[in-house]
Amino acid sequence: MKYYYVYVLHNPVNGFVYIGFSSNLKQRINYHNAGRVKSTKHYLPLTLVFYEAYIKKSDAMRREKYLKTSRGKTTLKTRLKDYFSDV
Repeated sequence: MKYYYVYVLHNPVNGFVYIGFSSNLKQRINYHNAGRVKSTKHYLPLTLVFYEAYIKKSDAMRREKYLKTSRGKTTLKTRLKDYFSDV
């Protein structure tokens, strides 16, 4: 069975947060940290701080889109409140 992942990467030095979606989470994180992703290459290194797995691609894409909204970012910061208060 194939899974689709929504993930959150963070650079604690500069506070950069990236929300993404992939069907191969390990490979995608490696691409990010190798500087192969245009939108994150200037914010390295990135740490995976959260991910969710979905069976349906459409569900994962909808969740990623939501987390990128201001309401979604608030939800994320609330869910990861302890993590963000420690960095």
